[in-house]
Amino acid sequence: MDPYKILLHPYVTEKTMNFLEGTPVQGQKDGNRLEFIVRREATKPQIKEAFEVLFEVKVEKVNTYIHGDGKHAIIKLRKDFRAEDVALRIGVY
Repeated sequence: MDPYKILLHPYVTEKTMNFLEGTPVQGQKDGNRLEFIVRREATKPQIKEAFEVLFEVKVEKVNTYIHGDGKHAIIKLRKDFRAEDVALRIGVY
C-alpha cells in the first residue's frame, strides 16, 4: 500500500505537542512521539513502514486506537531520532 494513503495527516493538539517535548502525559514517561490520523484498515506494521519510508527515521513502537474522527496512531521514534525534527519538517511546529 502507498505510504501516502496510510498516513492521512498529523493530529495536533496541546496534548500531542507534549508528546514531542517529553512532558509526561497519561503515564508515559518519555516523549519522542508523534500522532497521526491513519487509514482505518492500516495495520501497525504498515503504519511503521510507511512512516519510516516517508520521514527517513526508525520507529520503535506504534500504538493505535479508534476514535470518532478516525483511527489514530501514536508513533514512538527510536532514541537516535527526534520527533521534534520530523514535526519541523511537516510544519507542525
